[in-house]
Amino acid sequence: MQFTRTLPKQLVHRSAVAEIFLTDAERHGEDEIRLAARFPRRHPFYDDTLGPRAQHDPYLLLEACRQGIFVVAHRYLGVPLGHKFLLRAVEFEAPDQTALTRRDRPTEAVIAARIEQRFHTRTGPRGLRLAFTLTIGAREALLARIDYSWMPPAEWTSLRAGQRDALGLPAVPVALRGPRVAPALVGRRAPANTVLSAPRAADDGTHTARVLAETTHPTLYDHWVDHVPGMLELEAFRQLALRASLAAGTVRTSSVLPVALAARFRRFAEMDLPLECRTAPVRPGADIECTLRQPGGLAAEARIRLADADTVRPARALSAPTAHKAA
Repeated sequence: MQFTRTLPKQLVHRSAVAEIFLTDAERHGEDEIRLAARFPRRHPFYDDTLGPRAQHDPYLLLEACRQGIFVVAHRYLGVPLGHKFLLRAVEFEAPDQTALTRRDRPTEAVIAARIEQRFHTRTGPRGLRLAFTLTIGAREALLARIDYSWMPPAEWTSLRAGQRDALGLPAVPVALRGPRVAPALVGRRAPANTVLSAPRAADDGTHTARVLAETTHPTLYDHWVDHVPGMLELEAFRQLALRASLAAGTVRTSSVLPVALAARFRRFAEMDLPLECRTAPVRPGADIECTLRQPGGLAAEARIRLADADTVRPARALSAPTAHKAA
């Protein structure tokens, strides 16, 4: 597989070449696809940390897998370019933190993608469950699974108009503004890389904050979408879970790694309605439960596990949030 040039922008649904991490794709049988990825030595978003960190951010590796869902659909299943995609569920685990160690040159990885399940409607295939194994050298650095679906543009437009009409919102959203958390409180250096208002701690141990969508962010809004993107929602979970964990004393530094995550997306999160991120009380040794809510109901929920970057832990399964699958 080649690592010298990126895949076409339209194939991975990214606008900036610097945000494309996949460089090649090959089919190996009916349900097996192999992807090549190349990660930069430093990324302005994923590697923006308050303290030193010698490992790649697992969210960076997850983003490469997310780009792979489009490659599989467009190149190998014939889904037309221009179709719209929905994330339904995302989970990952970093089974060997030493495999995440950065080098003095860009990191090359191979991603084995396997179709675990096809989702059908009366009109034909409309989604997949893909399992990913990302290896760096001979080590497994990330195990991931993504459920997603797609639809024609006209159907998407109708779906989005229906939800926004039901909420009394205009056709074109304008993201809500507000003061952001001080970046050091969520482990960041750059204020632009924070996605929350100042978190509030309650007597019961819960933490809450508003999610703030910045549509000019070069990574989280690489291109325009009319809602809060899934990767921004996952970043909100990470930042609030970090703040809550530091307050509870279950992690030592702000340079922790998200080593496991299981999330489900229940509905579109609207950028022009208040969106509240909440963590349950943090318990030593337990995964952190998080939710995103706004008028209209639950938008997403997750369990996330953080680990100090200098602590190598054995793999441990993380179960997905228990509830019905998003429509």
